[in-house]
Amino acid sequence: MTPIAQPWIGGQWAPVASRAVAESVDPSTGMVLGQFTDADVGTAEAAIGAARHAFEHSDWAHAPRLRAAVMLEFANRVERRADELALLLAQETGKLLKPAQAELAGTVSEIRFYAGLARTIFGRTTEVEPGALSVLSREAAGVAGIIVPWNAAAILLVRSLAPAMAAGCTSVVKMAPQSALFQTELLRCLTEVPNLPAGVVNFYSCTGSEPSESLVVSSDVDVISFTGSVRVGQRIMASAAPTLKRLNLELGGKAPAIVFADADPKTIAAQLAAAATIAAGQQCTALDRVLAHESLIEPLRDALAAHFRSLAVGPATEPDSMMGPLIDIANRDRIARLVDQAHEQGKVIVRGEVLDGRLARGAFIRPSLIQVDALDSPFVQEEFFGPVLNLESFREESEAVARANATRYGLSASVWTHDGARARRVARAMRSGTVWINTHNKLLPEAETGGFGASGYGRLHGAEAMLEFLETKHVYEDIGRVKPRTEPT
Repeated sequence: MTPIAQPWIGGQWAPVASRAVAESVDPSTGMVLGQFTDADVGTAEAAIGAARHAFEHSDWAHAPRLRAAVMLEFANRVERRADELALLLAQETGKLLKPAQAELAGTVSEIRFYAGLARTIFGRTTEVEPGALSVLSREAAGVAGIIVPWNAAAILLVRSLAPAMAAGCTSVVKMAPQSALFQTELLRCLTEVPNLPAGVVNFYSCTGSEPSESLVVSSDVDVISFTGSVRVGQRIMASAAPTLKRLNLELGGKAPAIVFADADPKTIAAQLAAAATIAAGQQCTALDRVLAHESLIEPLRDALAAHFRSLAVGPATEPDSMMGPLIDIANRDRIARLVDQAHEQGKVIVRGEVLDGRLARGAFIRPSLIQVDALDSPFVQEEFFGPVLNLESFREESEAVARANATRYGLSASVWTHDGARARRVARAMRSGTVWINTHNKLLPEAETGGFGASGYGRLHGAEAMLEFLETKHVYEDIGRVKPRTEPT
């Protein structure tokens, strides 16, 4: 029988009867993997109501030891099911099996990190005048609406949910329809924790926008944490304005890598190619632009082209695959059209072909290497979210930094050089939330990530992510002072 992933609301699985059902498709094969309940506005409102009730009537927000214990058990249950979950992640989203396994390991680490932080929420007290105390405490912000994507379906979910739970918030998670089966199974590990209070975490998936909009406009939701496109982020900002709720937004990226003349093209080409094709380029931190010193343009171009041509593209679950499919046929064809248009603005060094034969039913396309120098070109300015890498040149350090900063995005970047002072100097000058030196795509639970400019605002991962879900309260009291004892004469 085909599995049907259901919403979890108020500590119960919501019944499927009378609700619309949508299908989840394996992008490697085009075959239906299963079904999920396609939630409506009523589902979203029920989830919000359950989260609000749990926040106001349970001990969750005031019980850090309980929160830590629940999260540690959640992590343990994910760890026990890691192999099974990684396989489902690979099948449903097209992520290669080994990276999927690594993502599950990172997910466990992330949950445990915030489980530890749950017991470290301290305030401070200061005596501002004699006998007058100002007590400042951290309190949970309330109900968190968490809207997550499919492209890193485990880690991008828990990097919002885990700090929200640790802070004492209750949550409503709107899962991505492309990864509804996997995310439901991941969160099933949490629903099975015996001492999780009903309504603390609720989740559903939907194909339409209305249930997500319900989260954004509701006066019972205090925080929205969203990962996705700039366009949707802008809509969320506009819709959230009437309720003045707090927003945490991680949006698009157009990650550049600056490669200086002392770098070895043959040595780094494989790393750059891997950075550009991670998750088939469907990752907001994936490498989109290589800014190479003019002396390296030809050798680096040839080395990258060789790697792209030899890259083994295939099903996510096959061990020899070095890049999997895009999430669906529509996005595969969108990328193919974009590459065709590159001829009009520059050179196409390697044109990624749509694959046929045994892979024809999947969303497979080979990676493309293009060379467009005009800074106002869409190939420099726009996030494509696919395996397309643009090669550009520069002469001076200042020009490299100026080119790197010439887009509206500022999520991630990298610098490649053996000159340590130059690497740190350039990293400081780049308008980017994360800059890697001689590597790319190193993301850690302990280190905050987030964007400058149109890449959004707020930070997730690291200790600062807790601040997105906490309020600071000031309580003032003049308690006076004990008068000195008067000694008898």
